[in-house]
Amino acid sequence: MTTPRDLLITTLDVASSHLPGQGDLSLALAGGELIDLLNARAARLDGDRVVPDGSGAVDDHLLNEASAALARQAPYESVEDWLWRRGRGLAAVYLTALKSEGEITWRRRSRWAPFGSSRAVLTDTPARRSARERRTSDEPVLASLGTAIGIRDQERPQDQRDQRDQRLESPPDVADEAVETVLATVHNAVRDLEAERQRRSIEDAAFDNIWRGQ
Repeated sequence: MTTPRDLLITTLDVASSHLPGQGDLSLALAGGELIDLLNARAARLDGDRVVPDGSGAVDDHLLNEASAALARQAPYESVEDWLWRRGRGLAAVYLTALKSEGEITWRRRSRWAPFGSSRAVLTDTPARRSARERRTSDEPVLASLGTAIGIRDQERPQDQRDQRDQRLESPPDVADEAVETVLATVHNAVRDLEAERQRRSIEDAAFDNIWRGQ
């Protein structure tokens, strides 16, 4: 399994009742893809620029699509630009892939729910168990990406969750500087997205007040 697949499975497993926004999740998935490409030596960082590297290969079709989408000409693309470009709609792409592979099914919330009121439900597969093992071991990359989108492990006792949250507030313990750069950029991008949401909310509220003559 890949980091973005593990992240999406973890998100559905842990936060099924309070999923993060699709934009946040898509940014984190794009970050997970880039980290996997770096680890596979299909890409490398030159400063904050993502440079394709033909010395490595990946055996996942979505990662192959990500590799093919890398900018091929200098000055290449910054990590931040990659996250925003590649991340556009990426959560839906991975949901569709997991559904086609039998990892998730769609279930109506109730038989009286209106059309379209359904949720993704994980099936019990080796991929789900592998992602859960990676999550419960607090593997730094998955943990950091999960923190960026607000995932919390609701299956543990509260005192253990609090201890885990304190650890995840500090920088991830990763030895690779390039991976650390990607993780930091994901966190910044998610914060920027939330700031933009808040700005639009304030502008909308101000417009409503003007419209009402307040």
